[in-house]
Amino acid sequence: MEAVLLNTAGGVTGGDRFRFSGKAAEGTTLTLTTQACERVYKAQPEEIGQITNHLTVQSGARVNWLPQETILFNDSALERRLKIDLAPEAELLMIEPMVFGRAAMGERLSKIRLSDRIEIHRQKGPVFLDAIQFSGDLNAHLSKPHIANGAGAMALIVFASKAVEAHLGPVRDMLPDTAGATLIQNELLIVRALAENSFALRRTLMPVLRQLNKGTLPRCWML
Repeated sequence: MEAVLLNTAGGVTGGDRFRFSGKAAEGTTLTLTTQACERVYKAQPEEIGQITNHLTVQSGARVNWLPQETILFNDSALERRLKIDLAPEAELLMIEPMVFGRAAMGERLSKIRLSDRIEIHRQKGPVFLDAIQFSGDLNAHLSKPHIANGAGAMALIVFASKAVEAHLGPVRDMLPDTAGATLIQNELLIVRALAENSFALRRTLMPVLRQLNKGTLPRCWML
């Protein structure tokens, strides 16, 4: 089953609260994506937009969490949480791509607030935790050579499966110099990617996602 999440507000701004929960029952496969890129707009000084997502994957099931890019605008404020609970024998493919302003429009993120946290648990124990906390001039921070060297977009891919080791070599062969892939534990493949802009990021991500998802992508990614 494939489901498309819609944001009827057209984006996220300060004071908004969005919450989603999804569950894949035993032996099923659920693919979740978004209709378009999520936009995080300017917020008032004391306000922050919140997005909370919780996925449960039962034994023998698989969830593909494949949202399109989140685009940050200047003066945006976002607190986002993604928690995923995996049962034994459950599989997960997830991506979280993020774009730092629209490069074609000459946008510069000189002031943002961002808190982003991803937790993956299996059998109630943590197997992966990723967290970002930033406030201030993001463009200046990303321009540092040993931070992002001026990258305008990034992505995290996590693939949890018994088959991860067989994919490591092919995935590494697909990646440019600004991306890398590694195994964490025996059943967790992690890919991190930086790119100049969203177009370059997609050129990196799409072959990798096809590799990890049996050659397919949600139709929304192709429009």
